[in-house]
Order: sequence, then C-alpha cells, then structure tokens
Amino acid sequence: MANVKLTKNELKKQKDQLRQFQRYLPTLQLKKQQLQMVIRQIMQEVTHYRNEQKQIIEALQKWVAVFNENKLFPGVKNLAELVHVEKVERARGNIAGVPIPVFKHLVFKNSPYDLLEYPMWVDQGIDMLRTIARFDAIITTLITQIELLERELRVTSQRVNLFEKVKIPQTKEHIRMIGIYLGDQQTAAVVRGKIAKRKLISLVAEVL
Repeated sequence: MANVKLTKNELKKQKDQLRQFQRYLPTLQLKKQQLQMVIRQIMQEVTHYRNEQKQIIEALQKWVAVFNENKLFPGVKNLAELVHVEKVERARGNIAGVPIPVFKHLVFKNSPYDLLEYPMWVDQGIDMLRTIARFDAIITTLITQIELLERELRVTSQRVNLFEKVKIPQTKEHIRMIGIYLGDQQTAAVVRGKIAKRKLISLVAEVL
C-alpha cells in the first residue's frame, strides 16, 4: 500500500489504472503469441535452406569424386576460388514492430578462368557454389531475424508477466483495501450520525 492514499480520488485512480492494464494485457499477449509463431516459422525456413544446401554440397562432392578431378583444383585453381562474394544486399523489414534485415541477393565478383584448365562442368559447379553461398547468406539473415525477435519476445514476456502477476493483482488489492477503508469510514460516519442524533433528541427532551 506504499504511496497509495485511502481516498475516493485514489480509488478512482486505481480503477482507471486497472482498466488500462486490462486493455493493454491482451495486446501484449497477442504480440507474444505472434512472435512465438513467427520465430517457429523462421526456424523451419532455416532447416529447409540447410537441407537444400546440404544436398547441393553432397551432389558437388559426388561429381568431384566420380570424375576424380580433385587433383585439378590445387591452390589458387581450387573451384571455390572462382566464387567470391562482393556484397550481400539486404532490405529492412518489420515483424510485430521489430525492425529486421531481409535478404535480397548476393553480388559476386567477376572471376574469369580458362576453360582448358577446368573440367567441362565447371560452369555448373560455379553455379552450385554460388547457390551454396546464397543459402549461407539467407541462413545468416534468418538467424539474425530470430535473434532480434527472441530478444523482443523476452521483453514482451517480461511485460506480460509484470501485468499478469504484479500490476493487475497489486492494483486489485489496492482497490480492495481502499474500498474496505472507505466502507469502514462510511459505517463509522453513519454510527456517529446516529449517536449524534440520539444525543440531540435527548437534549431536546430535557429542554422540553
């Protein structure tokens, strides 16, 4: 009951606060549910892209193994050296009021090569490596989204708990205690009024 006055004005103030808390809580709960749902969806996307990436990596490794062409890619002539990311372009998105990065595309550096020094499937191999790199960028962006949304989810969950377990019960208790006090004061006033009335009647009777 600290800083709570036992007055009618304070009672009105507490009731107004309670209405505000009870209006705000469903919004917080809805946001919490939305964040949880979106996080689950993004996690599923991450799993999907990782599986796709794994399949491409396995296919590329099989090609190299089947054609016994690992030896063709020593040092600077390694197939991976033909794929260099120049920049990752991302846009800005918003989920439940949370700013998040959204993957757009990768820009690759131009890496010319001599077809005579590489197997016939080098072009397709480069496309596969670029796809693998693209999946890396997508996954990294999605994980950043998850981290930002989980941070907001923690804050929102704390607020939900604050309203559910502290603010609303505390305000209800303040209203109850003020109500009891004001009720007792009113009862005491009625009793005092009756006593005063009986005394007045007695005085009038004595005068008469």
